[in-house]
Parts: sequence; structure tokens; C-alpha cells
Amino acid sequence: MNTGESRNAMTTNDNNKGVLIIDLEGQSLQPEERDLLQHPGVAGVLFFARNFHDRNQLCDLVSDIRSVRQDLVLMVDQEGGRVQRFKQDFTRLPPAESYVRYFNRDPQRALELIEDCGWLMSEELLSCGLDLSLAPVLDLNLGLTDIVGDRALGTDPETVIKLASAWCSGVHDSGMASVAKHFPGHGSVSEDSHLTLPQDNRTLKMIQKQDMIPFLSLIEQGVEAVMPAHIVFSEVDDQPCGFSSIWLKDILRNKVGFNGLVISDCLTMEGAASAGSYTLRVEKALHAGCDLLLLSNREGVKEVLPWLEQSSFTADSSPLKAKGGRPLDELVAMDRYLSCKDRLDHLAERFS
Repeated sequence: MNTGESRNAMTTNDNNKGVLIIDLEGQSLQPEERDLLQHPGVAGVLFFARNFHDRNQLCDLVSDIRSVRQDLVLMVDQEGGRVQRFKQDFTRLPPAESYVRYFNRDPQRALELIEDCGWLMSEELLSCGLDLSLAPVLDLNLGLTDIVGDRALGTDPETVIKLASAWCSGVHDSGMASVAKHFPGHGSVSEDSHLTLPQDNRTLKMIQKQDMIPFLSLIEQGVEAVMPAHIVFSEVDDQPCGFSSIWLKDILRNKVGFNGLVISDCLTMEGAASAGSYTLRVEKALHAGCDLLLLSNREGVKEVLPWLEQSSFTADSSPLKAKGGRPLDELVAMDRYLSCKDRLDHLAERFS
């Protein structure tokens, strides 16, 4: 699945070969957005809280998008805690840190709960017609940055592996894919890559012995996609990981053996700005080895699409399309769903 210029030129056939994941401005589809979604360079849509009012509105929006193109991959950040875009009419999921505290008291029950929460999260999204949640976070919480903080599934690699593996097992039970982020790890820098370009000066060996361990384990287990961090690991390359062929091709593909999809973190972030214009960011990310690119800037998307028309970069995003899902009325009557909701209530009481 590695993207490269050797792939066939972009076409408008029935198979989604686009590379851009774009955003929408509001809670309904606008005429310009309908045109953009029909462009063969577009692979999908990333939803934000601004696109959501309640479940019925979301279902209508998804249905409208599907009426334009069935093959688009529809995704959202629905980790839980402070990174949960859909709240009203959806189960409020706890921050990852809550699972860690529970795991430290009762490992087996914590693993059972997080697996069921991964399943519940996925099923609720699938019931609205979405395909993917951009999770789990595999960064270690080393107390250095709030951007990781309570989103992390632990301070040590082994805890992160156990909890993330259980989460992915539940997600896969529903028929949804998983996305491991932010490779090779965002927990060892103090800066926020949304606001600046962090730099990590450790050697590759040091990174491999700590931050990379959860990624290696989840890749071995078959995680479908990996999202690289907007961080410069100066002892490895002078380019941010998402723009580095050393990281994405030499290390992730060739040495680690990952054969899934590489999804860039959002190219509007300050951590990506060093690459230049949006077109340059897209070009550099694709050449480095990214397959799909998150770009949540309307003018940036319109700038990039003509360049994509002249390029030969394509991607097969079908592994990220949902392969399950059930109607909401069936879901909310299931014992697994009701049990998970009940246990989440008790968890909230325990750690409130």
C-alpha cells in the first residue's frame, strides 16, 4: 500500500484512489463542498465538533455526503475525554488516563472495559454511517506535554500495549479499523505540534527502546493505519517525521515491515508549516511515504487539488472503510452495550 509515483495516474473510476481527507464548514453540505467531494483527489472527510449538533443531524449529513459519493472514508477523532467530537446523543467516553488508573487497581476488569468501550464507540459511529475513529493514541505520558497528558494509555510501553490492544480488539469486533498515533511517539517533547514544530534530540536507539515499542506491537498485531507525528527527531532526520522518507520508508516500511496505510496528521498544524505552502506540504508528505493526508483548510484544499490532478499519487483507502454496523435501536438493546454503559457510570463515580 505504499504510495509512490509509480502508481497509476489518478482517475475518476468507481474506486476511491484519492489522497486528501478534507473538512466541512458546518452542519450541512454546501454546494461548493459537493463539488469538492466529487474531485478524484479527495478520499474522505474528517468531521469536527462544528459539524455536529445531534445524532439526527449527523445522520442526515452523512446521508447527504453518501449521496454524492459512496466510496468516501468518513472519519472523526472520537478518543474520549477532551478529544471527543460527538457528545450529544453519544456515550461520553472517559479520558484514556481513567482506564490506566482502573488498570492499576484491577487489570483484568480494566482490559474488559476498554475493549467494550472500543466496541461501543465504534458501533455508535457506525450506526450513523461513519467509517473510522482516529485512535488509539500510543504516545507515552511522560509528564512533558499536555497535548498527550490524559490522552495516553500509560507511562510505560507495556501498559500502553495491553490497553491499546484491548481497545483495538473491541474496535475490530465492530468491523472498524484502527489508527495508531503519533508515530514514533509524541510523549518525549514538551512542545505542542499544533502550535510549533517540536524537536526531539534522542538517538534512534533510545526512541526504539521506549516510545516506539507500542507501535511495533500494534503493527505486529495488524493495526490498519499509522499516523506520524509532526516532530523533528534530529538524530534521525532533519525533516519532521510526516515529511521524512527515512522515517516512513526506511524505518516504518522497510525495517518495521508495516504494510498498512500512513495517514498524515493535519497539514494545517504549525508542526507542518515548515514545509511551506499547502501544495508543498502535500507534495513532501506524499514523497516521504504518506498515503492519505488530512487537510482541514478550504483554501488549502482548493490550492492543492489542481496539483494533484497533474500528479500520479493515489491511494487505496478501502481498508479503512467500515465492514460492520447495526441500527441504533438494535445496538442500544444489546447486553454488551448496556453493560458497558453501566460500568462506565461506575468508573465515572470512582474517578470523579
